[in-house]
Order: sequence, then C-alpha cells, then structure tokens
Amino acid sequence: MDSLITAAALALAGGDPLGALDRVALREDPPALALLRRAARGFGPKEAVARARCVVAEAEIALVSRDLGWPAKALDAARATLEKHGDRLNAAHAGHLKVRRLLLIGRLDEAEDVLAGLDPAPLPPASRAAHELAVAGIAMRRLKTKPARRALEWARHAARQAGIAGLIAEVDRAFLALDTPAARLIAAGEQRPLLLEDVEALQASPALLVDNFRYVVRQQEKTVSLATRPVLFALARTLAEAWPGDVSRATLIAQAFGGRHADESHRARLRVEIGRLRTELRGLADIGATSQGFALAPRQAREVLVLARPIEERHAAVLAFLADGESWASSALALALGTGQRSVQRALEQLGEAGKVQFFGHGRARRWMTPPLVGFTTTLLLPAPLPNG
Repeated sequence: MDSLITAAALALAGGDPLGALDRVALREDPPALALLRRAARGFGPKEAVARARCVVAEAEIALVSRDLGWPAKALDAARATLEKHGDRLNAAHAGHLKVRRLLLIGRLDEAEDVLAGLDPAPLPPASRAAHELAVAGIAMRRLKTKPARRALEWARHAARQAGIAGLIAEVDRAFLALDTPAARLIAAGEQRPLLLEDVEALQASPALLVDNFRYVVRQQEKTVSLATRPVLFALARTLAEAWPGDVSRATLIAQAFGGRHADESHRARLRVEIGRLRTELRGLADIGATSQGFALAPRQAREVLVLARPIEERHAAVLAFLADGESWASSALALALGTGQRSVQRALEQLGEAGKVQFFGHGRARRWMTPPLVGFTTTLLLPAPLPNG
C-alpha cells in the first residue's frame, strides 16, 4: 500500500472522511475505490450531498476501471440528490459519467436522451470539454462527421481553457480518430482505405453496398439485413468482391461453409443457399449461374462496393474495446459487446496466445489490455445502428 493510500486510511480511521476523500478522489485503483466506499459510509444521513459526491467519485473510478457492472441506479440517485440540493456542477458530472457508460455499451439512444437534458452553457471549461467529447462520441458512432468536428473544436477550446493536459490529450486522440483510416473499400478487385467521413459519404452512394460492419446489403434507402444469416452474408460478400466477374463454386463453398473439397453434398447445399440469397436480395440484385459458378447482377446500381473492416480479425470487436488503452475485465467486455462472458474469455485466451493482448491479476481481479492499434480508428468496430436503419 503506497503512502497516499496509507494517509487516506489514517484519515478515515481518525474520523475524517473528507480528508480521506481528498486523498483518493483522483485515484483509479481498487484500494482507492475501497477507501472511497468507506468514506461514503462515514457521512451521516444528514450529509446527503457529501455521500452523493462520494457515489459520483466512485462511479468515475469504476468507469475508468471499466467496471461496467457498477450499479447505475446509485449514480442516478446521487445525481437526483445533487440536483435537489443545488449542486448542479456535480449533478452534470454525474450525467456525463452516465453518458460515457452508455456509449461504451452501445446504447446511443439512451446516451443522447441523457445528454439532451444537460445544458453545457453554465459549465466550467473542464466539464464543457467532457460534454462536447460526449457529443462528438455519439456523432462519430452515428457517422455524422461534421457535427463531430464542431463538438471537438468546442472541446479543444474548453480543454485548453481548463489547462488540463490529460483532457487536451483526450481531445487530440478524438481528432485523430477522424483523420485515421476507419475502413476499407473493395471494388472491382481493388481496395483502398477510407476515413470516417468517406464512410459517411458512402451511405448516400447509389452503388450496391455490402457492409461488413453491420452485415447488411443496401442501396440508399433499401436495406437487407443478413446479420442472423452468416452463410448468406459470406456468399453476398464473396460475390460482391468479385463483381463484375463470377466466383467458382469451389470458392463459394470454401468461403461460406469452410469446405476444402467441394463434393456433391456441398454443391447441393450451395444451390439451396444461393436460392435463399436470391430471395433476400430481390429488388436489389439477382444472382446468375455461370459455367464456373455464380455472379452478382445488380438491378439498378451501376457498381458494387464492399465496406470492409480495416483489419480482418475474428475477434475484432474485442480488440476494438481493448484498443482504448484501458484495462478491461472479461465481464465488462461481455456487457459492452452484448454477449456471454465465457465467449469473451475464450476470445481473450485466443488473442493472448497470439500475443495480441495481455493480462495482469488473477481471478476476478484479472484485467486485459493491449496497446492502441496503430494505423486505423476502431470507431466503426463498435456496435451501432446504421443511419436511417
């Protein structure tokens, strides 16, 4: 236990919860969190505001520690208490913490609702910067790059006014995400990197687009989701990448079924799945048989494009969350990804064996992390609905 934690513990033992709180409020480690909880219990029932402030500080430590299972209702109650007693600054801070948590777990609509109830005008510079970062985070996930840039300009101005180096660095990282390749465009056998604003512009393209982020095939307002039909999506992507050429039956079988050798049963199954894909894509494209295999034929679009992830990685979504540089528990990753914890643990073990992630701690205290992935932004790897979708 280091000297700061020791001093906080002594203050707490001496009946001085405020002194303990002063020493641990800026810490983000488990010992500090434990002392903070004890400090909150040290305030009596008549000191509701002090207790609420401790809850907000505890929530911030939990968020930074990626303890996403921390009881959100406690933060809501603390925020209500602070508002009732006129502590609008800390109430707003509680609201921003809630927004950040909702962003991490992909609940954009709820994050927007909370943010809409927060007035940034009276906030001091540091809080205003946090508000604008939240606005930009939502806009980026909504593929609205112009509002995101405006919010980040406000955030940069506020962060510089506050003079907080860490906050300035956070804004700079957010700007970097806008100017770093976020996806790949595959067309007619060639590919090139795309910035976030390029991806946004692509949504209005008249081309037939196969989106590998959200597993849809779309042409402007017409969208066909294949998120629950992985075989059909694999066929659609393989055919789209080869357009205007065709794809052999052996290649389609390998891509969709993982079969190395195309026997008669594989070919029969391929015919069935191609028929199903034709049905799903009716109105957007047809699939014609060729001497070698099959070819995609768009009905109205003049070109076919594939929007692909910047890297092809089976566990790309897990890497995307870990790429923020923070340490994550497998339970928090499972909550953020909306999947089972055991599935996340298996993914982490495989990534660890490949040297892509590392861990520290044991049991429930185990945390996983990785250095930021260089060369692209992970924004589009995070789950989010398509615009108008």
